[in-house]
Amino acid sequence: MIFSDLFEETFLALESNKARSLLTILGIVIGISSVIVMVSIGQGAQSSISSSIESIGSNLITVSPGAQRSRGSGVSSGAGSAKTLTQEDAEAVAKIPLVQAVAPENSGRYQVTAKGANTNTSIDGVTPAYTEVKNVTLAEGNFISEQNLSNYGKVAVLGSTVRDDLFGEAAGDVVGQIVRIKNLEFKIIGITEAKGGSGFGSQDDMIFIPLTTAQRYLSGSETITTLNIQVVDSDSMAAVEEETTSLLLDRHGISDPESADFSIMNQADLISTASSVTETFTLLLAAIAGISLVVGGIGIMNMMLTNVTERTREIGLRKAIGAKRHEISQQFLAEAIMLTSVGGIIGILLGWGLAFVITLTGITQTKISLTSVLLAFGVSTLIGIVFGYYPAKRAANMNPIEALRYE
Repeated sequence: MIFSDLFEETFLALESNKARSLLTILGIVIGISSVIVMVSIGQGAQSSISSSIESIGSNLITVSPGAQRSRGSGVSSGAGSAKTLTQEDAEAVAKIPLVQAVAPENSGRYQVTAKGANTNTSIDGVTPAYTEVKNVTLAEGNFISEQNLSNYGKVAVLGSTVRDDLFGEAAGDVVGQIVRIKNLEFKIIGITEAKGGSGFGSQDDMIFIPLTTAQRYLSGSETITTLNIQVVDSDSMAAVEEETTSLLLDRHGISDPESADFSIMNQADLISTASSVTETFTLLLAAIAGISLVVGGIGIMNMMLTNVTERTREIGLRKAIGAKRHEISQQFLAEAIMLTSVGGIIGILLGWGLAFVITLTGITQTKISLTSVLLAFGVSTLIGIVFGYYPAKRAANMNPIEALRYE
């Protein structure tokens, strides 16, 4: 059978039952658009989480004081709350080859007041290297300097959220004003650029002060609560992590790595773990949406079986005048594939549009990849073949004499 003739006959057959064809197509449209939207939400979440992790620094290794887990209990022993890391540890780690920069922190939460307003936020004692290691940029003013460290300066750099909480979103000329932390006055010298929050703590909701000032006036301890290590490149992360672990174990006089009084988090491993979780989440969403595709496929099979029954005499007549089995099969299979292809194209356009609207309205972030679109279209075509095969085979196997007698 010539392809043009097959296409024309398929189109005329579907057009003769417009309502039934449209309802069948609708099932595929709903299924395909649902899959695309769900997958785009999952991929958007994965992209958003990865961006949030990367925004806190690139090629980053973080060391926290305290054992990561209590032996045999599987319960965290309060990593970060212990006092096992010192400034000397930070200076030693900075000498490791392939380490680009080190930024120690001494942080805690305190009540902050200014002009009658107050907020409870994280006060982070840092060094000038913090801006490089943690990708912090300033919207105005200056960051902590070496001079501020050496003279225990009572100066502060506010995150954008803290500024809004204390002075209001429309506030201007905040630099130079005073905030009070633990009844001590700190002069504001800068405001950081807004970065947005993340599950790992928002830098917008922090106040940065000199590390030495935080240790002397706030925590009363010369220890550090976090040691941020920036590696020269991503390929060196594992090597630096291993050297850092060995160095700190040796400095702390610990021979058994299982008894380490610190824990190390590799940013690359964190991104990998987060990506794995979101991929599983995406597959789950796609599987749930895929149920509607199966329902749509059953609808196609139901319609094609009905068509075969209604056109029994037509099939008998075609066979009587010389139509072969594969030609009959081709015709009904082509009808099923056309239904799913049209439904697939409309479903892709609808899913793309819905994903765009979801992102535009700010409900959540979505991301559509070409792979998911091609996969959706391929699945819709495959459904047409799979669910159209049985009705097509049944039509092809009909006895022409019995078909002509059918009433």
